[in-house]
Amino acid sequence: MNEFYYNNIKNTEEVLISLEKQINRNSLFRLAVIIGGSIILFQIFQTNNVWLLLLAVFLILILFAFLVRRQSQLEKNRDENLAFLRVNKNEVSIIEGELNMYDHGVLYDNGKHPYVSDLDIFGPNSVFNLVNRAATADGVERLASWFLAPSSKDVIVARQEAAAELANKHSWSQRLQTKLLFNLGKQINIKTFLSRYLSDDALKFGSSFLKVYVAIAPYLFVVGTIVSLIFYPVWNYMLLLAIVHLMWTLALAGKVSYFSNRIDKVGVTLIAYADAIKMLEDEQFESTYTKDLQISLKTDKSEKLSIAFKTLGSLVDKLDARNNILVGALLNMIFLWDFRQVLAIVNWKNNYEGDVLKTFDIVADFESLVSLATLKRNSPQWTTPTIMDNPLVDRIHAIQLNHPLIPKKNAVANDYDASSHRLALITGSNMAGKSTFLRTLGVNAVLAYAGAVVCAEQLSLPIYKLVSYMRIKDNLNESTSTFKAELDRMKFILELVAVAPDSFVLIDEMLRGTNSVDKYLGSRAIIKKLISMNGMGMVATHDLQLATLEDEYESILKNYHFDIQVIEGEMLFDYKLKNGKCTVFNASMLLKGIGIDVES
Repeated sequence: MNEFYYNNIKNTEEVLISLEKQINRNSLFRLAVIIGGSIILFQIFQTNNVWLLLLAVFLILILFAFLVRRQSQLEKNRDENLAFLRVNKNEVSIIEGELNMYDHGVLYDNGKHPYVSDLDIFGPNSVFNLVNRAATADGVERLASWFLAPSSKDVIVARQEAAAELANKHSWSQRLQTKLLFNLGKQINIKTFLSRYLSDDALKFGSSFLKVYVAIAPYLFVVGTIVSLIFYPVWNYMLLLAIVHLMWTLALAGKVSYFSNRIDKVGVTLIAYADAIKMLEDEQFESTYTKDLQISLKTDKSEKLSIAFKTLGSLVDKLDARNNILVGALLNMIFLWDFRQVLAIVNWKNNYEGDVLKTFDIVADFESLVSLATLKRNSPQWTTPTIMDNPLVDRIHAIQLNHPLIPKKNAVANDYDASSHRLALITGSNMAGKSTFLRTLGVNAVLAYAGAVVCAEQLSLPIYKLVSYMRIKDNLNESTSTFKAELDRMKFILELVAVAPDSFVLIDEMLRGTNSVDKYLGSRAIIKKLISMNGMGMVATHDLQLATLEDEYESILKNYHFDIQVIEGEMLFDYKLKNGKCTVFNASMLLKGIGIDVES
């Protein structure tokens, strides 16, 4: 995929150079029209030919308007290409091990959650940071929810199919990212803002008389002009009517401003969303999930939602014309412009209020699916996991399982098959890989439950309720010692296992906050308690004595280990999971390396 992104970057940079030249030329043409037009008009003015002067003014205005419109189109094209360039440069950065420009989800990192903090799910250098391509606040929240808890097997499989489909739509997915990139870094949540705006009962405007009068007001001036030109001049009455209109709009300016201030400048944003929504409406999809989402992009009247978005955006932009005092005054004198636009917004609200908010949820779903698709596209060596049916019967089976955050050149893959046991006890020396393996299994399970590909050659697993015990630390704010924090976490785990037999525990070195005797006795008691509760999972420990539990609980608990090789006094780690208990430890050798001899 590197070549794909590099080609996009190269081609886009060339397009941007060309666009900058066109924008500069267009700006010079506009200046030339202003200067040249002024000279031409001055020359024509000397001839006293009114009709020629009017024709020249008309042609110059038309040409100038064309150049202004062309400038706007060129600048929009440039901005889209700049966004597309950012999207592709970001992919290259991620592949090269740098941070993702998208939200890394630190907001969702919660130490009291069953697993997210222990498994590095959110935050910088996290799994979410690797996966997320959602620019909108709703998209980030939706994708985060997929990582916070597993869905049903049907939903997971549907996400897998949709992600696989979008992974093949390279250009389309990137164009969707480009259309939505304007949301990146914005604090405002457009869906929340519009939801409050549309549900505000104070946003009611106009009596029945006002609605009728606003509709006929412009025609009164048309009729007055015709009467004045053909029958009898009524210009004074028309001027008086215009002044009445202006005073009327000034009297209700506060009410109109309430509308304007509440939705200030959202029109541009909605038009930008409309472009993305149109992409979703026009694309041909194959998977059930994407097709169902696309079908939902309809109003109750089977109208396209992209049109509804553009309509509101256009209405808001028209209402913003009141901010120009001169233009606003003229428009209000003739058209009662402010009233007309506010009434149109109220009418839009009545017609589309029930439809428009769901659009943001659909966009959030697509952003989340594009995130999963991008991971699949960037990781062709990863696999789509098989989700099994019964967590109480089926067991995890993994071949060449790796941690997704460890660079490929440094990663060591492991196989694991839980078909012969419910609880794996992993012993081993310091830094041999026990904790990393627990996190490797946990992180890949979270990816699998989100509907993503996993960092393995093959992975089959049922849907477990994951719960971990790894990074336990004290809390000064709550006056909690490390040991008390460990007890609280273990209580939480045991209570969860008691009510959820489909739980899967990942425990790394429990009861570190107490002495070695209590640590061993307590750990042994906890493991026995888990076994009596039909608990499933993995326990990593330095305490070799716990390995004797395998003899007591044959076919329930199985020993594994990570060890080291000592060659010519040098420790070598292979990070390979092996059967049986560990027999080689390295603490004394590590201490010796810093000048401390340990007596045997």
